[in-house]
Amino acid sequence: MSAGLENPAEARAANTGEETGVTYAVVIPTLVRPCLDACLEALATASGPLPAEIVLVDDRRSAEGGTPITVPEPLLPLTQVVAAGGRGPAAARNLGWRRTSAPWVVFLDDDVRVGPDWRSRLVADLAERPARVGGVQGRIRVPLPEDRRPTDWERGTAGLAEARWITADLAYRREALVECGGFDERFPRAFREDADIALRVLQAGWSMERGERTTTHPVRPASPWISVRTQAGNADDALMHALHGRDWYERAGEVRGRRPRHLAITAAGLAAVGLAATGRRRLALAAAVGALTGVAEFAAARVKPGPRTPREVAVMTATSLAIPPVATWHWLRGLAATRSATPWPPPVKAVLFDRDGTLIHDVPYNGDPDKVEPVPGAKEALDLARRSGLRVGVVTNQSAIARGLATEAEVAKVNARVTELLGPFDTWRQCPHGADDGCDCRKPAPGLVLRAAADLGVAPEECLVVGDIGADVAAARAAGARSVLIPTPQTRPEETVGVRRAAGLEAAVRYALAGGTGAVVWHG
Repeated sequence: MSAGLENPAEARAANTGEETGVTYAVVIPTLVRPCLDACLEALATASGPLPAEIVLVDDRRSAEGGTPITVPEPLLPLTQVVAAGGRGPAAARNLGWRRTSAPWVVFLDDDVRVGPDWRSRLVADLAERPARVGGVQGRIRVPLPEDRRPTDWERGTAGLAEARWITADLAYRREALVECGGFDERFPRAFREDADIALRVLQAGWSMERGERTTTHPVRPASPWISVRTQAGNADDALMHALHGRDWYERAGEVRGRRPRHLAITAAGLAAVGLAATGRRRLALAAAVGALTGVAEFAAARVKPGPRTPREVAVMTATSLAIPPVATWHWLRGLAATRSATPWPPPVKAVLFDRDGTLIHDVPYNGDPDKVEPVPGAKEALDLARRSGLRVGVVTNQSAIARGLATEAEVAKVNARVTELLGPFDTWRQCPHGADDGCDCRKPAPGLVLRAAADLGVAPEECLVVGDIGADVAAARAAGARSVLIPTPQTRPEETVGVRRAAGLEAAVRYALAGGTGAVVWHG
């Protein structure tokens, strides 16, 4: 127990920030690189209130036989490790924040080190922020060599210190994440997914601010060809262009870079090859000179501010030859792949309803079909969904079977009565287990939602789960689906925080028909 506190509950409140009115979770996607140990150690030793929750998202394709994750003792009781399966940082962050419940979610990269007073400064950054502040960014420091000029790679990393809204250290209000559908999982690498969600948060009417906490982002070792490999990000720029328009650079605080010059150099090089092949040697020579002049200017611009060692000059020369065609290829590939891209999250195609308390009045452990009574407006809302082309299903916990309070046959009769009064449903998934059975289907686990989505041939992110308690919302989030809560007298007040709420089933269905994006549909 902490000195001066009278009970463990008060100690916990002080240690996790509850006493200050700020409760936060930390999410760190990781490939379990050696830098993760330093990241966690810095978080563990910083002063100030501990996070309420920490989620480490292991995004290796397979962790079997790989480096285990070691969590410092002070963080161990707060930490859970979940596997993402190599789907990329956007999907990993979504998986992470959906496993938390704190009002604020802080995203850190696994190669950063928070400052010694980071936890205290974070709480100060978040305390008493106006209700429409959706995100608060930390201040990034990139240490560079003091005894020489930085290399091209080091200068590129140093640019993070001035970048807007990077998730190396960024706290988002949970309500903003819910409203915007989280990170766009079509971004496959750690590039632009942070700018995309920030623009969507701003477009939804939230504001973004910069805090005072500091985080160090060391320059990690890299291959000489790293600058060529990072050109794959041009495909992500093409997706940003498709989603946010030509002016997204300015709105995100980014620079357009050298892509027009890369396109010109590549076009000149291709023209030289084509002209030479047709015997037009003078024109081919002129085109080749133009391409090489562009490459020489590019290489010189990269060499001049650097250490100018023989190795750096050689690397800059070689990579400056390769970058223009590689960048052009990825840009054109991205344009082709994203020409019909639609905003994230995708439109809702299916609505999955909880049964008791949502579609019908809740009769605890009911095995009698004569006691089934639909809630007002249930039939009209379901008919609206069906007429509009939405698939509809039911996802329901039925622990009465595990408790011996109703048989499977009796529950089946109740379900049949629900279908008779409100159906038909395109899928029906129920969990017969108890809370201690350890199944993956009982809400708040995601199993029911995932299986219902598979039944309907839709992705989880194309589903909207409608329920009346926090377990329904948690199951949706764990599965990657959206959710709407319809509060009832049985809904606990804390379950209504940071979720979309509706006044009734029709409002929830109309929200789905509107695309399943935007603000909460009703403030009760």
